[in-house]
Amino acid sequence: MADQFAIEVRGLRKAYGDFEAVRGIDFSVPSGQVFGLLGPNGAGKTTTVEILEGYRQRSAGEVTVLGFDPGERSRALRSRVGIVLQSTGLYRHIRVREAVAHFGSLYPHGRNPDEVIALVGLQGKEQAMARTLSGGQMRRLDLALALVGDPELIFLDEPTTGFDPAARRAAWETIRSLKGLGKTVLLTTHYLDEAQALADRVAIIKDGRIIVEGEPGSLGAGAGAAYRVAYRDGDGTLLEQRTHDPTTLLYELTSAALERGERLEALTVTRPTLEDVYLELTAAEGDDASAEAGDGGADGNGAMPELGRERRGRGRRGSSGDRRGRRRERR
Repeated sequence: MADQFAIEVRGLRKAYGDFEAVRGIDFSVPSGQVFGLLGPNGAGKTTTVEILEGYRQRSAGEVTVLGFDPGERSRALRSRVGIVLQSTGLYRHIRVREAVAHFGSLYPHGRNPDEVIALVGLQGKEQAMARTLSGGQMRRLDLALALVGDPELIFLDEPTTGFDPAARRAAWETIRSLKGLGKTVLLTTHYLDEAQALADRVAIIKDGRIIVEGEPGSLGAGAGAAYRVAYRDGDGTLLEQRTHDPTTLLYELTSAALERGERLEALTVTRPTLEDVYLELTAAEGDDASAEAGDGGADGNGAMPELGRERRGRGRRGSSGDRRGRRRERR
Protein backbone atom coordinates (compact mmCIF):
# COMPACT_ATOMS: atom_id res chain seq x y z
CA MET A 1 0.00 0.00 0.00
CA ALA A 2 1.28 3.40 -0.94
CA ASP A 3 3.12 5.50 1.64
CA GLN A 4 1.15 8.60 0.67
CA PHE A 5 -1.92 7.14 2.38
CA ALA A 6 -2.22 7.33 6.15
CA ILE A 7 -5.10 4.83 6.01
CA GLU A 8 -5.95 2.35 3.29
CA VAL A 9 -8.76 -0.17 3.48
CA ARG A 10 -9.59 -2.88 0.96
CA GLY A 11 -12.43 -5.40 1.23
CA LEU A 12 -12.93 -4.83 4.96
CA ARG A 13 -15.47 -7.13 6.56
CA LYS A 14 -16.54 -7.70 10.13
CA ALA A 15 -19.07 -10.34 11.19
CA TYR A 16 -20.53 -11.20 14.58
CA GLY A 17 -21.84 -14.69 14.10
CA ASP A 18 -24.33 -14.55 11.23
CA PHE A 19 -24.57 -10.75 11.38
CA GLU A 20 -22.21 -8.85 9.08
CA ALA A 21 -21.72 -5.29 10.37
CA VAL A 22 -19.17 -4.28 7.70
CA ARG A 23 -19.64 -5.74 4.23
CA GLY A 24 -16.57 -5.25 2.10
CA ILE A 25 -15.73 -1.55 2.16
CA ASP A 26 -12.85 0.22 0.42
CA PHE A 27 -11.45 3.69 1.04
CA SER A 28 -8.16 5.53 1.39
CA VAL A 29 -7.18 8.58 3.44
CA PRO A 30 -4.24 10.57 2.03
CA SER A 31 -1.72 11.84 4.55
CA GLY A 32 -2.40 15.38 5.70
CA GLN A 33 -6.14 15.35 4.96
CA VAL A 34 -9.29 15.44 7.08
CA PHE A 35 -11.55 12.52 6.17
CA GLY A 36 -15.15 12.41 7.39
CA LEU A 37 -16.87 9.08 8.02
CA LEU A 38 -20.65 9.56 8.21
CA GLY A 39 -23.62 7.29 8.63
CA PRO A 40 -26.71 6.59 10.73
CA ASN A 41 -26.57 4.53 13.90
CA GLY A 42 -26.06 0.88 13.06
CA ALA A 43 -24.52 1.60 9.67
CA GLY A 44 -21.11 0.10 10.48
CA LYS A 45 -18.98 3.21 10.95
CA THR A 46 -18.22 2.55 14.61
CA THR A 47 -17.04 -0.98 13.89
CA THR A 48 -14.92 0.33 11.01
CA VAL A 49 -13.25 2.98 13.14
CA GLU A 50 -12.63 0.56 16.01
CA ILE A 51 -10.84 -1.78 13.59
CA LEU A 52 -8.68 1.09 12.37
CA GLU A 53 -7.88 2.06 15.95
CA GLY A 54 -6.92 -1.51 16.80
CA TYR A 55 -9.78 -2.13 19.22
CA ARG A 56 -11.40 -4.86 17.10
CA GLN A 57 -10.14 -7.63 14.88
CA ARG A 58 -11.51 -7.73 11.34
CA SER A 59 -13.07 -10.82 9.78
CA ALA A 60 -11.57 -10.24 6.33
CA GLY A 61 -9.89 -7.63 4.19
CA GLU A 62 -6.69 -5.62 4.19
CA VAL A 63 -6.13 -2.61 6.45
CA THR A 64 -3.06 -0.44 6.79
CA VAL A 65 -2.71 2.49 9.21
CA LEU A 66 0.54 4.47 8.92
CA GLY A 67 2.07 1.42 7.29
CA PHE A 68 1.05 -0.98 10.09
CA ASP A 69 -1.66 -3.57 10.53
CA PRO A 70 -3.72 -2.10 13.41
CA GLY A 71 -4.85 -5.58 14.43
CA GLU A 72 -1.32 -6.27 15.68
CA ARG A 73 -1.52 -3.27 18.06
CA SER A 74 2.18 -2.56 17.80
CA ARG A 75 3.70 0.05 20.11
CA ALA A 76 5.25 1.71 17.06
CA LEU A 77 1.79 2.43 15.67
CA ARG A 78 0.13 3.40 18.94
CA SER A 79 2.83 5.98 19.66
CA ARG A 80 1.91 7.78 16.42
CA VAL A 81 -1.88 7.84 16.91
CA GLY A 82 -4.17 10.01 19.05
CA ILE A 83 -7.82 9.19 19.77
CA VAL A 84 -10.74 11.27 21.02
CA LEU A 85 -13.50 8.87 22.01
CA GLN A 86 -17.14 9.88 22.05
CA SER A 87 -17.32 9.20 25.78
CA THR A 88 -14.46 8.81 28.24
CA GLY A 89 -13.93 8.14 31.93
CA LEU A 90 -11.10 10.34 33.15
CA TYR A 91 -10.24 10.12 36.85
CA ARG A 92 -12.31 12.89 38.45
CA HIS A 93 -9.74 14.05 40.99
CA ILE A 94 -6.88 14.75 38.61
CA ARG A 95 -5.97 18.31 37.63
CA VAL A 96 -6.04 19.42 34.00
CA ARG A 97 -2.32 20.07 33.63
CA GLU A 98 -1.45 16.95 35.61
CA ALA A 99 -3.53 14.80 33.24
CA VAL A 100 -2.08 16.35 30.10
CA ALA A 101 1.49 16.07 31.38
CA HIS A 102 0.95 12.45 32.42
CA PHE A 103 -0.43 11.40 29.06
CA GLY A 104 2.34 13.27 27.28
CA SER A 105 4.94 11.32 29.26
CA LEU A 106 3.65 8.08 27.73
CA TYR A 107 4.76 9.12 24.25
CA PRO A 108 8.34 9.24 22.99
CA HIS A 109 8.05 12.86 21.79
CA GLY A 110 5.25 14.46 23.77
CA ARG A 111 4.40 18.12 23.29
CA ASN A 112 4.64 20.82 25.95
CA PRO A 113 1.53 20.45 28.17
CA ASP A 114 0.98 24.20 28.49
CA GLU A 115 1.15 24.61 24.72
CA VAL A 116 -1.48 21.90 24.21
CA ILE A 117 -3.74 23.31 26.95
CA ALA A 118 -3.64 26.67 25.19
CA LEU A 119 -4.29 25.04 21.82
CA VAL A 120 -7.58 23.53 23.01
CA GLY A 121 -8.69 26.66 24.86
CA LEU A 122 -8.29 25.57 28.49
CA GLN A 123 -6.05 28.43 29.62
CA GLY A 124 -6.85 29.34 33.22
CA LYS A 125 -8.06 25.82 33.98
CA GLU A 126 -4.66 24.21 34.39
CA GLN A 127 -5.17 23.56 38.13
CA ALA A 128 -8.86 22.75 37.94
CA MET A 129 -9.98 19.26 38.93
CA ALA A 130 -11.56 17.22 36.15
CA ARG A 131 -14.75 16.87 38.23
CA THR A 132 -15.24 20.66 38.14
CA LEU A 133 -15.13 20.97 34.36
CA SER A 134 -18.23 21.50 32.26
CA GLY A 135 -19.15 19.02 29.54
CA GLY A 136 -17.62 21.20 26.85
CA GLN A 137 -14.44 21.70 28.88
CA MET A 138 -14.12 17.95 29.37
CA ARG A 139 -14.31 17.47 25.61
CA ARG A 140 -11.49 20.01 25.24
CA LEU A 141 -9.47 18.04 27.76
CA ASP A 142 -10.17 14.85 25.78
CA LEU A 143 -8.79 16.61 22.71
CA ALA A 144 -5.72 17.77 24.64
CA LEU A 145 -4.99 14.21 25.78
CA ALA A 146 -5.16 13.04 22.16
CA LEU A 147 -2.85 15.79 20.92
CA VAL A 148 -0.19 15.90 23.63
CA GLY A 149 1.65 12.93 22.15
CA ASP A 150 2.11 14.88 18.88
CA PRO A 151 0.48 12.10 16.84
CA GLU A 152 0.60 11.87 13.06
CA LEU A 153 -2.95 10.52 12.86
CA ILE A 154 -5.88 11.61 15.03
CA PHE A 155 -9.23 9.84 15.31
CA LEU A 156 -11.94 12.30 16.36
CA ASP A 157 -15.27 10.74 17.35
CA GLU A 158 -17.93 13.43 17.83
CA PRO A 159 -15.25 15.87 19.07
CA THR A 160 -17.57 18.88 19.60
CA THR A 161 -20.42 17.16 21.45
CA GLY A 162 -21.52 19.45 24.29
CA PHE A 163 -19.84 22.55 22.85
CA ASP A 164 -21.67 25.87 22.59
CA PRO A 165 -21.53 27.50 19.13
CA ALA A 166 -18.49 29.64 19.96
CA ALA A 167 -16.60 26.66 21.37
CA ARG A 168 -17.49 24.58 18.31
CA ARG A 169 -16.04 27.19 15.99
CA ALA A 170 -12.88 27.39 18.12
CA ALA A 171 -12.56 23.59 17.95
CA TRP A 172 -12.93 23.75 14.18
CA GLU A 173 -10.00 26.14 14.02
CA THR A 174 -7.96 23.74 16.15
CA ILE A 175 -8.75 20.89 13.75
CA ARG A 176 -7.84 23.09 10.78
CA SER A 177 -4.55 23.93 12.49
CA LEU A 178 -3.81 20.19 12.79
CA LYS A 179 -4.19 19.87 9.05
CA GLY A 180 -1.88 22.87 8.66
CA LEU A 181 0.73 20.95 10.66
CA GLY A 182 0.48 18.03 8.25
CA LYS A 183 -1.57 15.82 10.57
CA THR A 184 -4.15 13.36 9.23
CA VAL A 185 -7.59 13.38 10.84
CA LEU A 186 -10.38 10.81 10.63
CA LEU A 187 -13.55 12.55 11.79
CA THR A 188 -16.87 10.95 12.71
CA THR A 189 -19.66 13.39 13.49
CA HIS A 190 -23.41 13.78 13.34
CA TYR A 191 -23.00 17.53 12.71
CA LEU A 192 -23.06 17.54 8.93
CA ASP A 193 -22.15 21.23 8.77
CA GLU A 194 -19.03 20.26 10.72
CA ALA A 195 -18.09 17.62 8.16
CA GLN A 196 -18.80 20.03 5.31
CA ALA A 197 -16.64 22.74 6.92
CA LEU A 198 -13.68 20.53 7.90
CA ALA A 199 -13.41 17.44 5.71
CA ASP A 200 -11.45 17.25 2.47
CA ARG A 201 -13.39 14.10 1.62
CA VAL A 202 -16.27 12.21 3.19
CA ALA A 203 -17.68 8.71 2.91
CA ILE A 204 -21.26 7.84 3.84
CA ILE A 205 -21.83 4.32 5.19
CA LYS A 206 -25.17 2.55 5.13
CA ASP A 207 -25.90 -1.10 5.91
CA GLY A 208 -22.19 -1.85 6.25
CA ARG A 209 -21.29 -0.49 2.81
CA ILE A 210 -19.97 2.84 1.56
CA ILE A 211 -22.69 4.25 -0.68
CA VAL A 212 -20.92 7.44 -1.75
CA GLU A 213 -17.50 9.03 -1.29
CA GLY A 214 -16.03 12.32 -2.44
CA GLU A 215 -15.45 15.98 -1.66
CA PRO A 216 -18.33 17.43 0.37
CA GLY A 217 -19.01 20.18 -2.14
CA SER A 218 -19.17 17.79 -5.09
CA LEU A 219 -21.45 15.12 -3.65
CA GLY A 220 -24.62 16.98 -4.60
CA ALA A 221 -24.18 16.36 -8.31
CA GLY A 222 -25.26 12.84 -9.14
CA ALA A 223 -25.22 11.60 -5.54
CA GLY A 224 -28.98 11.33 -5.19
CA ALA A 225 -30.00 14.67 -3.66
CA ALA A 226 -32.06 17.09 -5.71
CA TYR A 227 -31.50 20.76 -6.46
CA ARG A 228 -34.06 23.19 -5.03
CA VAL A 229 -35.51 25.76 -7.44
CA ALA A 230 -37.60 28.50 -5.78
CA TYR A 231 -39.44 31.47 -7.30
CA ARG A 232 -42.53 33.67 -6.95
CA ASP A 233 -45.28 33.40 -9.49
CA GLY A 234 -47.41 36.21 -10.90
CA ASP A 235 -49.55 36.30 -7.73
CA GLY A 236 -46.45 36.59 -5.53
CA THR A 237 -46.82 33.06 -4.18
CA LEU A 238 -43.52 31.45 -3.28
CA LEU A 239 -43.14 28.12 -5.07
CA GLU A 240 -40.42 25.52 -4.75
CA GLN A 241 -39.57 22.51 -6.88
CA ARG A 242 -36.93 19.82 -6.49
CA THR A 243 -35.14 18.37 -9.48
CA HIS A 244 -32.07 16.40 -10.48
CA ASP A 245 -31.94 18.36 -13.75
CA PRO A 246 -32.06 22.09 -12.92
CA THR A 247 -31.10 23.14 -16.45
CA THR A 248 -34.17 21.54 -18.02
CA LEU A 249 -36.48 22.74 -15.26
CA LEU A 250 -35.25 26.33 -15.53
CA TYR A 251 -35.77 26.26 -19.29
CA GLU A 252 -39.32 25.02 -18.86
CA LEU A 253 -40.19 27.52 -16.12
CA THR A 254 -38.72 30.56 -17.86
CA SER A 255 -40.22 29.62 -21.21
CA ALA A 256 -43.69 29.26 -19.68
CA ALA A 257 -43.31 32.55 -17.81
CA LEU A 258 -42.29 34.38 -20.99
CA GLU A 259 -45.31 32.99 -22.84
CA ARG A 260 -47.55 34.37 -20.07
CA GLY A 261 -45.70 37.65 -20.06
CA GLU A 262 -44.65 37.17 -16.45
CA ARG A 263 -41.40 37.38 -14.54
CA LEU A 264 -40.11 34.75 -12.14
CA GLU A 265 -39.33 36.92 -9.15
CA ALA A 266 -36.85 35.84 -6.46
CA LEU A 267 -35.64 32.96 -8.62
CA THR A 268 -33.00 30.88 -6.84
CA VAL A 269 -31.30 27.57 -7.52
CA THR A 270 -29.79 25.91 -4.46
CA ARG A 271 -27.21 23.19 -4.81
CA PRO A 272 -27.73 20.19 -2.49
CA THR A 273 -25.76 20.48 0.74
CA LEU A 274 -23.96 17.59 2.36
CA GLU A 275 -26.94 17.31 4.72
CA ASP A 276 -29.34 17.04 1.77
CA VAL A 277 -27.22 14.28 0.23
CA TYR A 278 -26.90 12.46 3.54
CA LEU A 279 -30.61 12.57 4.33
CA GLU A 280 -31.66 11.43 0.88
CA LEU A 281 -29.15 8.60 0.67
CA THR A 282 -29.90 7.31 4.15
CA ALA A 283 -33.66 7.93 4.08
CA ALA A 284 -34.39 4.25 3.48
CA GLU A 285 -32.47 3.33 6.64
CA GLY A 286 -35.53 4.15 8.75
CA ASP A 287 -36.67 1.35 10.97
CA ASP A 288 -34.08 -1.05 9.55
CA ALA A 289 -31.34 0.60 11.63
CA SER A 290 -32.83 -0.68 14.86
CA ALA A 291 -32.68 -4.23 13.54
CA GLU A 292 -28.90 -3.98 13.31
CA ALA A 293 -28.74 -3.00 16.99
CA GLY A 294 -25.78 -0.71 16.55
CA ASP A 295 -22.21 -1.21 15.47
CA GLY A 296 -21.02 -3.15 18.50
CA GLY A 297 -20.21 -6.80 19.04
CA ALA A 298 -22.36 -9.57 20.39
CA ASP A 299 -22.79 -10.05 24.10
CA GLY A 300 -22.43 -13.34 25.91
CA ASN A 301 -25.84 -14.51 24.72
CA GLY A 302 -25.17 -13.70 21.08
CA ALA A 303 -27.23 -10.47 21.19
CA MET A 304 -26.05 -7.32 19.40
CA PRO A 305 -26.10 -4.43 21.91
CA GLU A 306 -25.63 -0.81 20.83
CA LEU A 307 -22.21 0.15 22.13
CA GLY A 308 -22.81 3.82 21.40
CA ARG A 309 -19.03 4.43 21.32
CA GLU A 310 -19.01 4.59 25.12
CA ARG A 311 -15.48 3.24 25.24
CA ARG A 312 -13.33 4.14 28.18
CA GLY A 313 -9.63 4.75 28.20
CA ARG A 314 -7.29 5.75 25.39
CA GLY A 315 -6.30 4.13 22.13
CA ARG A 316 -2.77 3.17 23.08
CA ARG A 317 -3.77 0.61 25.71
CA GLY A 318 -5.68 -2.66 25.78
CA SER A 319 -5.22 -6.10 24.39
CA SER A 320 -5.89 -7.00 20.79
CA GLY A 321 -9.15 -8.58 19.70
CA ASP A 322 -12.71 -7.49 20.28
CA ARG A 323 -13.14 -5.26 23.32
CA ARG A 324 -16.67 -4.92 24.63
CA GLY A 325 -17.42 -1.78 26.53
CA ARG A 326 -13.90 -0.77 27.61
CA ARG A 327 -15.24 1.05 30.65
CA ARG A 328 -11.95 1.46 32.47
CA GLU A 329 -11.19 4.78 34.04
CA ARG A 330 -7.96 6.50 33.17
CA ARG A 331 -5.83 6.56 36.27
